[in-house]
Amino acid sequence: MVNKTELKKFRKILEAKQAELARVLRNRDAIAIEKSADAIDEVQHAAERELAIRNLDRESQLLRMVKLALQRMDEGSYGICLHCDEPINPKRLAAVPWAPYCVRCQEQVDQQQTTEWELEDLLVNAA
Repeated sequence: MVNKTELKKFRKILEAKQAELARVLRNRDAIAIEKSADAIDEVQHAAERELAIRNLDRESQLLRMVKLALQRMDEGSYGICLHCDEPINPKRLAAVPWAPYCVRCQEQVDQQQTTEWELEDLLVNAA
């Protein structure tokens, strides 16, 4: 379990990360559609826009995880794995303060996601 001093430290880190991500997500200039007379420029703009959209999606997901970690703090369940209910190692929380799972359960989640993505790729390529 996380002690009060560590909890305050992690709360500060999470609140700072939340503010940083909120600032980044407000800036959506990179996804604006730019028209160009040159077809190569159009392709380049589309590729840049796609990358910006992926980055926004990733940062939105991270912001959700940070908010959920702060919510777990408010509820008194921060630092407890959402899957196995065991304490999350403080070293893991120091590295990833928004971590919802212990390392073992996170590996299972990652493996499941990888399997789902591989299945999706198979289905898309089969079509």
